[in-house]
Amino acid sequence: MISGKDCSGRKAQKRLRLVFRATYFVVSLSKKAARHSASAFCPILQRAQSYVAIDIHPANHHNLDFEPFLDVDRNVLADLVKDKNFDDLNKYGGIKKLAEILETDEKNGISGGDYSIKKRVDEFGSNTYKRAPVRSFVSFLWEAMKDSTIILLLLCATLMIGFGIKQHGLKEGWYEGGSIIVAVVLVLAVSAISNFKQSRQFLQLFGESSNIEVEVVRDGRRQATSIFDVVVGDIVCLKTGDHIPADGLFLDGHSMKVDESSMTGESDQVEINETQNPFLLSGTKVMDGYGHMLVTSVGMKTTWGQMMSTVTHDTNEQTPLQARLNKLTSYIGKVGLFVACLVLVVLTIRYFTGHTFDKSGKKEFIKGHTNTNHIMNSIIGIITAAVTIVVVAIPEGLPLAVTLTLAYSMKRMMADHALVRKLSACETMGSATVICTDKTGTLTLNQMQVTEFWLGKESLKEKRSLEISSDVMELLKQGVGLNTTGEVHISPSCDFPEISGSPTESALLSWAVFDMQLNIQQLKHAYEILYVEPFNSEKKRSGVLVRNNDSRIIHVHWKGAAEMILAMCSNYYVRNGMPIGIDGQEKRQLEMVIQDMACRSLRCIAFACKRLTEESQLGYEHLPDTGLTLLGFVGLKDPCRPEVKDAVESCRKAGVTIKMVTGDNIFTARSIALDCGILKPNEDINDAIVEGATFRNYSPEERMAKIDGILVMARSTPFDKLLMVQSLKQKGQVVAVTGDGTNDAPALKEADIGLSMGIQGTEVAKESSDIVILDDNFNSVVTVLKWGRCVYNNIQKFIQFQLTVNIAALVINFVAAISSGEVPLTAVQLLWVNLIMDTLGALALATEQPTDDVMDKKPVGRTQPLITKIMWKNLNAQALYQVTVLLVLQFRGSSIFNVNKNVKDTLIFNSFVLCQVFNEFNARKLERKNIFEGILKNKLFISIVGTTVVLQVIMVEFLQRFANTERLNWGQWLACIGIAALSWPIGWLVKYIPPNSE
Repeated sequence: MISGKDCSGRKAQKRLRLVFRATYFVVSLSKKAARHSASAFCPILQRAQSYVAIDIHPANHHNLDFEPFLDVDRNVLADLVKDKNFDDLNKYGGIKKLAEILETDEKNGISGGDYSIKKRVDEFGSNTYKRAPVRSFVSFLWEAMKDSTIILLLLCATLMIGFGIKQHGLKEGWYEGGSIIVAVVLVLAVSAISNFKQSRQFLQLFGESSNIEVEVVRDGRRQATSIFDVVVGDIVCLKTGDHIPADGLFLDGHSMKVDESSMTGESDQVEINETQNPFLLSGTKVMDGYGHMLVTSVGMKTTWGQMMSTVTHDTNEQTPLQARLNKLTSYIGKVGLFVACLVLVVLTIRYFTGHTFDKSGKKEFIKGHTNTNHIMNSIIGIITAAVTIVVVAIPEGLPLAVTLTLAYSMKRMMADHALVRKLSACETMGSATVICTDKTGTLTLNQMQVTEFWLGKESLKEKRSLEISSDVMELLKQGVGLNTTGEVHISPSCDFPEISGSPTESALLSWAVFDMQLNIQQLKHAYEILYVEPFNSEKKRSGVLVRNNDSRIIHVHWKGAAEMILAMCSNYYVRNGMPIGIDGQEKRQLEMVIQDMACRSLRCIAFACKRLTEESQLGYEHLPDTGLTLLGFVGLKDPCRPEVKDAVESCRKAGVTIKMVTGDNIFTARSIALDCGILKPNEDINDAIVEGATFRNYSPEERMAKIDGILVMARSTPFDKLLMVQSLKQKGQVVAVTGDGTNDAPALKEADIGLSMGIQGTEVAKESSDIVILDDNFNSVVTVLKWGRCVYNNIQKFIQFQLTVNIAALVINFVAAISSGEVPLTAVQLLWVNLIMDTLGALALATEQPTDDVMDKKPVGRTQPLITKIMWKNLNAQALYQVTVLLVLQFRGSSIFNVNKNVKDTLIFNSFVLCQVFNEFNARKLERKNIFEGILKNKLFISIVGTTVVLQVIMVEFLQRFANTERLNWGQWLACIGIAALSWPIGWLVKYIPPNSE
């Protein structure tokens, strides 16, 4: 870029271009030269500056348009980690040299902004996987057409067209069979469109569930990015619980162990280090420790990518409820098939015995006088009627209703901060009787802040009070700044340092940086970390062994739960830096300090240290944890979320018990539980609180006797949480568990519904869960509970609606066939009713949104039948009414309305369809008497009902040949509407029958 400061700018540009071309030619001669092209070129640029001002900042080197990464063999790089090949790694000169070649700074990561990212994607590919082709609409249509009853219907319709044309000619003969084909195609198309759309929606949701965030270092800053945006050369920050997002090499870190069972099948954890095993495979999990990784291959170049290319998401996952409905569908289908066979036999016998008549009143079959074409056409018509009864009788709309409900609910739950990973969780959540929740971030805001510091028994609340011994201050700075997984980034463009890490680590680092004036870079330069023992959820502490680079003095530092650290200490420091021995009285006073902070809902963290000689340090496999000196306590405040108390009360009202399981001490746990409403101040809460150690030491009988009354478990380990879930399930409870850590994975898997946290949750926790709570808020857990109940309720509504239609259609056709030798509802009409029931009805009732009244009922639990007594009462009343009315019309309709047979059949068809329309309103509320409550909020329901009515009018008034109907006058229409409208008062009266009389 020419600055224009030289009057001979054009000559300078020309000279500079010659220099560029010559240099490019030279550095392109060999890969070895190309590897050093950037460094070799800089002196030339500096000499060129004597001619003209030019920006030679590394971020602008891309303006020179050199071919990037010439010294990298893409295939070797991709296989390097996959094959764990040290020879190929050594060819590149080791990990750090490979980072140089990939233009990555091992501390600051890649630089160059979007251009650098794009260049790497172009060269090495993106971190995405090829999927198997998405199913097309035609495939769904073809699948629907393979149904045996549909094939039989189409075959019968084709034969009817053939015999009809032969008997009545082309102009008239194709109508009856053609109408059936059109109706079948319409039903198939609507069903295929619905399944196709839901399949696409599920794929979209599954894509969102795999789009996880990882932390990378770019331009010297630690930042979160999508796993799909990770590129070769990235430095990825890894900690316990993370999934490794790509293949790469271990740069630095401590005590990292990886579970490679997903790739190798070996269950043993593999230790990762720089010398013996630096290879990190994508798709594996970090089980312990932390560190940084250099990404060497992404996407389809990784072993995981090659595996993923052969795997597709199962969008047809069958939930337990769908399995139950399939059994119900099969049973009803068998009943329908039996009725259809009876109708077929009865109609055939009546036809050949001369008991059936045509429209003019003449016998349809007269032995010796009826031609073959007429006989065949009549037989095919009888077979078609029987097959259509089977089509209508089989409630294939039940599984479809579940699919529609789940798809709709999943989409709406995303808007309510819940990502459903497993379909079965939607319906199971509606049956939950107990929710075992953790505290931090779920019940609380997860916004930690240090509010108190105690040096032994002395509270130092003001910043000026931190004027303590320089030696103690230095040890405190070491304990906070070196024993941490958080990071402090100081940017020249920012006035304040950027602090990243977990909420607890961030709060401690912020306190040290701003209150103690900790210079993190200076501290890390002055000390060498020799050994790290990462935080352990059972021991609830982390430790680090450090050596001063100047004095060679070695210290071990521990940080963790206050009472556990205190138990490791023999002394504590006071303000002047003198250590005081901890005897029995001193220990009780220090324990009172911890207890006082816990009673005020403060999370108490303690720091302790011990000076070692270098000789005593050698040979340690674990850090010494006795004879320590207490550095002090800090109290961290994490207030309850303001909406939690109402959410907990809502769960209580719904009959769902909330149990808090936390690692905090018993005093903090009690205080938070009281703030959240899990414990009531006026209740006896002594038996409701237990520590994990006490709970695990109960006998099985004692544990089962007390489990229901325990509402808070403090100082719990992952095993305690798992044991609680197992005990609750043995008691017959449906258990939901929330968790965010790797240690929560066993309990999340064991629970009926596992809910992981989307913000603070590790990838192991998310993988073990069924639903991800995207905002880490307990209120969203309650929203999921509402949606779960709504899903279950919507499916029950549709079952009640559909079974009413099934029973009415089967009875009316069977009785009419037996008594009169004909079915009043033709094949086309029954297919239209089938369309209303299966697709439109499912869509209308499946999209009801949750209302507050779903939380007024007790949970259904494991054993309650799918079709309740209330549902049987409602559907039997409606089916009985419909059958009665339709049979009256069948046998007395002509005389009542003074009409011919065709008009009478149209009245039956029209009344039957309108009864289903009106009964759809009844089905909206299974128990509540006001069936119109909240109806204006469900615009889809109103539009579907309106569309059904409009199409019915068209069927009756304008498609007489297609639907085999006659036009009705205003009086007849009003009569049909009146007959159908009576279903409303009948439904209202039935709901007054008390449950105990069922």
